[in-house]
Amino acid sequence: MMRNLAAVRGELETWTNLSSDVASTVELLDLAIEEGDDTLGTQLVADLKAQTRTVESLEFELQLSGEYDERPAILYVKQGAGGVDAQDWAEMLVRMYTRWAERRGFDADVLDLTPGDEAGIKSATIKIDGKYAYGYLRSERGVHRLVRLSPFDTDHRRHTSFALVEVLPEADESEEVKINTDDLRIDVFRASGNGGQNVQKNSTAIRLTHLPTNLVVAVQNERSQAQNRQVAMKILLSRLVDLDMKEKAEARAKLKGEHVSAEFGRQVRSYVQHPYQMVKDHRTDFQTGDAQSVLDGDLDGLLKSYLSSQMESASASTGTNSGIKT
Repeated sequence: MMRNLAAVRGELETWTNLSSDVASTVELLDLAIEEGDDTLGTQLVADLKAQTRTVESLEFELQLSGEYDERPAILYVKQGAGGVDAQDWAEMLVRMYTRWAERRGFDADVLDLTPGDEAGIKSATIKIDGKYAYGYLRSERGVHRLVRLSPFDTDHRRHTSFALVEVLPEADESEEVKINTDDLRIDVFRASGNGGQNVQKNSTAIRLTHLPTNLVVAVQNERSQAQNRQVAMKILLSRLVDLDMKEKAEARAKLKGEHVSAEFGRQVRSYVQHPYQMVKDHRTDFQTGDAQSVLDGDLDGLLKSYLSSQMESASASTGTNSGIKT
């Protein structure tokens, strides 16, 4: 309750302070017009434009009203078809999400990483911590496709690579979903790949299997078995929360008589680097010709187009004019 109160108080203070700033700017602008002070007027117009952008950003965040939208996000990135190119592509996606987090001032921590055989990674789990991190990034779940001239092909031919991205809301101890230790099979093994000498000599890696759902989580990044187990339990709980969300969504869809297609395993976005530059989201048809900027973390246009389309669909299905929940 105290955490929720602090979040609400923070939102109230943000809007109150912004309202006060706008009122002050307008008063000073009126004064500058009366006195013909062009220098002050130019600065105040710039301030007002900046405040307008802030308002637009805050209004957009009102759309992020889902139960878990304000939480940190846990992203799981896994190579798909494409061999070494796919492993390199998975690493490029991790870099893209990390850069996006940096742009927004969010923290990005690698919870687990399995390096590739020759280059890139086989899989990685990263936590992105910031306000509405899950709300923004839930649009990323699905299959991501890359088309480029392969740097690993001696003939430099064009290759297509795939990677799967899963996005989970970070779970906490207050969840309705609980883990019964009797439902777990715990295996320990030696970590592989990069790591300290102690990590690779001792059985510090942990694999948790949740028997009722057959969900498996393996973590090997930390130096001790206890640390790996703690991280694995957190990821497993987040997966169970995500599974619970899916089951509830499917139940609601059945009541409405709608067909719900699986979100994992379907291509949601294509990144083309040859023979032209383009990134296209296949769910919204939003596209940009600056593929490199997207891979450098400029994702906001893609994220917002998806979220806006979801709100429009929700409004249409309920017959309301606005999807914004205040």
